[in-house]
Amino acid sequence: MKLGAAFVSSVALFGGAHFLHGGEDRGTAVEPPSSSTYRLTANGDEAACAVQRGAQVSDGLARLEIAPDCRKLMPGIERVKFWREQADGSVAFSENGVDPIVTFGVADGDGYESYAPAAPLLALNNDSGS
Repeated sequence: MKLGAAFVSSVALFGGAHFLHGGEDRGTAVEPPSSSTYRLTANGDEAACAVQRGAQVSDGLARLEIAPDCRKLMPGIERVKFWREQADGSVAFSENGVDPIVTFGVADGDGYESYAPAAPLLALNNDSGS
């Protein structure tokens, strides 16, 4: 049922955008968003590592590169390959694009805080200044 509603919504959105652009065909190529680099920290900056969101794979799903030293923050996190954005703004890291290893909610300010699993507490912040 949710899939059907999402499909109808996406068709309506596409049709509206097509109408607003005067029905012009602007091509079918979709430019992937530029990569974003983040700093993953554990337990209030005790340890940190680099995370890079890469090319979009599908709607809400992007490739993800985790620095090898991230395993010091949370064992197993080095296996993640995907970044999935949820409708509520949360972000899940997974190995297969479906089953989350860690899930982040939007934090105050510019970033995310993990809520699943409950420990260790991880923070994910845009690393545009480094």
